[in-house]
Amino acid sequence: MAALRRVNGRDEPWRVRFWGLGNEPWGCGGGMRAEAYADLARVFGTYSRDHSGNRLYRIAAGGSSDNYHWTEVLMKALGRTAGSGAAPADRTPTFQAISFHHYTVPGSWEHKGSATEFDLEEYYWTMAQAAEVDQILAGHARIMDAYDPDKTVGLVLDEWGTWFDVEPGTHPGFLFQQNTLRDALVASLHFDAFHRHADRLVMANIAQTINVLQAMLLTDGEALVRTPSYHVFAMNSGHQDAESLAVRLPRPAPVRRVAHTDLSTFSATASRKDGHVLISLTNLDAEGGLDVELDLRGARVGAPTAAVLTADALNAHNTPQDPHAVRPEPLDEARIEGSLLRVQLPPHAFVTVKLPLV
Repeated sequence: MAALRRVNGRDEPWRVRFWGLGNEPWGCGGGMRAEAYADLARVFGTYSRDHSGNRLYRIAAGGSSDNYHWTEVLMKALGRTAGSGAAPADRTPTFQAISFHHYTVPGSWEHKGSATEFDLEEYYWTMAQAAEVDQILAGHARIMDAYDPDKTVGLVLDEWGTWFDVEPGTHPGFLFQQNTLRDALVASLHFDAFHRHADRLVMANIAQTINVLQAMLLTDGEALVRTPSYHVFAMNSGHQDAESLAVRLPRPAPVRRVAHTDLSTFSATASRKDGHVLISLTNLDAEGGLDVELDLRGARVGAPTAAVLTADALNAHNTPQDPHAVRPEPLDEARIEGSLLRVQLPPHAFVTVKLPLV
């Protein structure tokens, strides 16, 4: 392998830190039981050795969505005992994190639904499906907390995003789908959930980035288009490596009844980094705006800078012919009044507000 690396132009090792121990062993990766895979994870984790000072971060492949059984079996495979919180002293952990996959699929696996042609009912159902990631993260975290209250084992969501039917006329195996404002709001809900679980969640990776599923970029010949999801990632980038700040609602957020569940149509998170606070606000209401008031609790801040991602239609999307149909725009409806930040959110919109600390 070293010779092959050198033939391809690199003499020094890549020093790759993160290593996944298999992929979806419960399905296409082997059709295994959790107990069978846990034994293999111990074997391959043991023989994935550190070399030349490069300490590997080994990630065991966990279950799908809310399959908490896989998470518990893998915690036990580390020699943990529920309630003790103690790691075994006689060996180094064979893996440092446990992953799981969770997709937002509004239909069945056979008929997932169109990426661009959907009605209001399907829009809200998609949002309700996406919002489930918060409680699923909490479920995995509860299992891990019972065995690891000090949070030394990480949780990784290493495949997430929307999954719709492929675009008509494209190869079914290539999983090419368009990307609309609906996808962007799915992404914003996920980011908010990631922020709320930052004490346990150490990594989250959207499944694909270019031309496949909920992608950041779409290409067509020489053309390259940034999708609405790309813009949500860019607007959230200020949260990376920041300190998560608690956002508490003094009263319940507005909700909409969707099938058998109540969907909160408002979400907010905040973080602090490099002398600034970044606040993310999502309004899922397809038809109504929302006036938001945030009590900054005595923090001294400068003038806010706000941006909004929205469009006239929920299925608005970017194409080579119209690459900027959905893109962030400055938002003037954010102002400081004493200790309060007031923001007017348009319907179906994602907003970020950046505040300098003074």
